[in-house]
Amino acid sequence: MGHNIFRWTLINGIDGENSKMSMVAGALPARKEVAEDLKWDLSPVYKDDTAWEADFASVAIALKELSRYKGTLADKEQLLQFFRLRDKLAQQVETLYVYSHLRADEDTTNSHYQAMNDRALALYTQFGEEQSWANPELLAMDEAQLRGIVGDGSDKAGLGLYRQKIDELLRQKQHVRNPEIEELLAQYAQVAQGPRTVFTMLDNADLKLPQVLGEDGEMSQLTHGNYIVYLQSRDWKVRKSAYLGMMSAFESMRNTIAANYASQVKTNIFEARARNYKSALEAALGPDNVPVSVYHNLIESAHRYLPVLRRYLDLRKKVLAQAGELPDGKLHMWDLYVPVIKDVQYDIAYGDACKKVLASVNPLGMQYAQVLAKGLGSRWIDVVENKGKRSGAYSSGCYGTPPYMLLNWQDNLENMFTLAHEAGHSMHSWFTRDNQPYVYGDYTIFVAEVASTCNEALLTHHLLQEEIDDNLRAYLINHQLEAFRTTFFRQTLFAEFEMIAHRDAENGVALTADHLSKIFLDLNKKYYGEMVEDDDAVKIEWARIPHFYNSFYVYKYATGISAATALSRQILQEGQPACERYLGFLKKGSSDYSINILRDAGVDLAEPSSIDQALDVFEDFLQQFERALGQGGK
Repeated sequence: MGHNIFRWTLINGIDGENSKMSMVAGALPARKEVAEDLKWDLSPVYKDDTAWEADFASVAIALKELSRYKGTLADKEQLLQFFRLRDKLAQQVETLYVYSHLRADEDTTNSHYQAMNDRALALYTQFGEEQSWANPELLAMDEAQLRGIVGDGSDKAGLGLYRQKIDELLRQKQHVRNPEIEELLAQYAQVAQGPRTVFTMLDNADLKLPQVLGEDGEMSQLTHGNYIVYLQSRDWKVRKSAYLGMMSAFESMRNTIAANYASQVKTNIFEARARNYKSALEAALGPDNVPVSVYHNLIESAHRYLPVLRRYLDLRKKVLAQAGELPDGKLHMWDLYVPVIKDVQYDIAYGDACKKVLASVNPLGMQYAQVLAKGLGSRWIDVVENKGKRSGAYSSGCYGTPPYMLLNWQDNLENMFTLAHEAGHSMHSWFTRDNQPYVYGDYTIFVAEVASTCNEALLTHHLLQEEIDDNLRAYLINHQLEAFRTTFFRQTLFAEFEMIAHRDAENGVALTADHLSKIFLDLNKKYYGEMVEDDDAVKIEWARIPHFYNSFYVYKYATGISAATALSRQILQEGQPACERYLGFLKKGSSDYSINILRDAGVDLAEPSSIDQALDVFEDFLQQFERALGQGGK
């Protein structure tokens, strides 16, 4: 019961989060050199560090109050008071953490904010310890007795508010241990963050990326932010140089990163076994009440549609070869991000991108568009890249704070879609928090990628509706195909990698750099076919994926695009009825099980057909693209 403050969403840097500044100026600005209107405004969270310190000190003392309820939870009034206190303190701890982690991410080399963030994490661990006895005490009661105390849920001003949480607790009864073990697991929580912290510091602060060939023929500094720009270059030598440069940096750290990731996997296995789960995968899906079959069905659907993916790759190879951009006639991994449509330059400034994103969400109704417009004008977003800033993009915040977004902006189409994506997350958070009490004021990771990907689908529809140039329309269709390739197939490949790595470790196999690289290389061969050779540098790419430290998260991108594809089509075809169902989904937070909330919105992800329907849309876009390029189509 309670919120998970680590559930902010991140996107791998290759998926489009960049900064034009790094390309133009040749060097990133210091944080203090970035214009204020391009930085998020954290004053609604805390006025300054002094206010944070004062709150931190008072909360650290107040946490001790939780223990005075030990042994009293069978009393109805005591239980209600305990729940209310726990909710109040949880929200305060989350707020402290949100401020510290946002400040720390502004510049990962700033030791002051890194230390502040470590303290916030330690406070979260203390919070877990101080109330670790509560769930075991509740579960020690007879189930009928506990349900009788809580009631039928009608008393929303009292214990009835917690009916859903009690149902969830009872569902996981076999995974809650005795008070002594729960206290140890709570103390272990901060230690378990070690591999993620190590990777974050290595990836953002200590990893030395090389100089690579630029389009001007000069060597330039490679960054996480400008990597995708190089991969989109029309010059194959620039693409190859950036790709091999990025992979070589991680190859040089392969053994260190492998040991760190193996620790992450071992942590997951330990926690799964400590909580009586059959596997780490089951432990990751269990809290969201998602059957393991959903994960396996996703991978099986991806495998069934691999011939369609290969068909798209063959088309990409044919077009690029005809344009003379594949000197050896082969499609390589560094050729996957260059637009197939040549001579289309889709540059767009941040302000103009905001206007297009706002126009694209009009089908969701006036309130949605007005709230997003207000947020964009209220500095919810940290826009541009600066020295030491965390790479990638995410939406963060907690109950009572704005739904902040981190970007590393670059003036291109990819970044406009990243903006739409993160805005979807933030609007989901806003609607949930505006319509639910704190106890249900978040949503599970299982549904986290639905709203973000739905926004992307609506943006694609809007751009295709207003665009009359055939070449640019083909470019946009190609972009949508790439969205499916990267959001569905690529993320499912990642999900399969995680599944295999954890399964092997559970069976006693050592996760060495060689073993992890073999798993990843074999999967890339399965998905991408003959374009991946035995010595392809892609074998080390597992080492640069930050999502692997938020284990078994990436599959939700694939289920998310599947649900979002269906929901966006319903919104565009049905209008108001579908819009109301969708807004209902955004508003429900965690007040019901995620599978049920999505089913009410119009999508049942427990059925494999929901995944297949989304992949049918991928094939439909491919047919449109084949016709646009005069390649026939099927």
